[in-house]
Amino acid sequence: MIAAIPFPNLSSEVFSVSAFGMEFALRWYALAYIAGILIGWRLAVTALKRAPLWPADTPPMTPRQLEDLLTWIILGVIIGGRLGFVLFYMPGYYLSHPLEIPMIWQGGMAFHGGLLGVIAATGIFCVRNRIPMLPTADLLALATPPGLLLGRLANFVNAELWGRPSDVPWAVIFPGDMAQSCGQPIGALCARHPSQLYEATLEGLILGLVLLVLVRRGALKAPGVVAGAFFTGYGLARFVVEFFRQPDAQFVSPGNPTGLALHIDGFGLTMGQILTLPMILGGLALILWARRRRSASGPRTA
Repeated sequence: MIAAIPFPNLSSEVFSVSAFGMEFALRWYALAYIAGILIGWRLAVTALKRAPLWPADTPPMTPRQLEDLLTWIILGVIIGGRLGFVLFYMPGYYLSHPLEIPMIWQGGMAFHGGLLGVIAATGIFCVRNRIPMLPTADLLALATPPGLLLGRLANFVNAELWGRPSDVPWAVIFPGDMAQSCGQPIGALCARHPSQLYEATLEGLILGLVLLVLVRRGALKAPGVVAGAFFTGYGLARFVVEFFRQPDAQFVSPGNPTGLALHIDGFGLTMGQILTLPMILGGLALILWARRRRSASGPRTA
């Protein structure tokens, strides 16, 4: 008998309502997005109201401007996340089926694409409103981990994005034909790493606590440090978890069962790891640059 944890009896819907011959449902994933945005927004508003946290005791924007920025961010997440999935993971398919690119209800979003979309949207907003970019990036970095935490928990509730087959005591027996197809003997169950929970812990809980500690120690006084810490922390967390996540199906083949996007003689990197490396290097470079800039302009407080 396999030593593993049965998947709990969870529904992907919080509740559903029937009206006018149709059924409307609130799903955990949608609720996670909504709650993540609201919690992140409140964190950002709280930081903006504490002027001593910022350089020259001056926040980069007003709470009202933050509300306007939120609309741009939501568009950046949706457009960037979808285009990122199309370009990074299935360019060949969508080149043949271009009309399906806008069909986000079919699934298919990429975090790295969403991040690029947020960066582009925020950059345009800052230029249009003459708002400093680095302090704004720090503010958004501080507000992001709660959404990552709740989003990954919703992935677990939905029994999606599960990990590789495993025999660790905390492996989970996820439902569904695909989750239960891992080459095991007929009649045996397939247990997998709950990689969604690994990501929720590393990218959401731990990274969020690290950023809060940095802010309390005055990191916002050195614009770029908090954003750099976010990029580096998320990148490292995602790079590690990729060793436990189920590989993307489009990269799996008989000669490449682990789904490496770049490999030589069985060794290489997944697409998630490839996309994460620039985040790690860019984040470290941003931290070093921000601290040197802070040191050159006055006493260092971060």
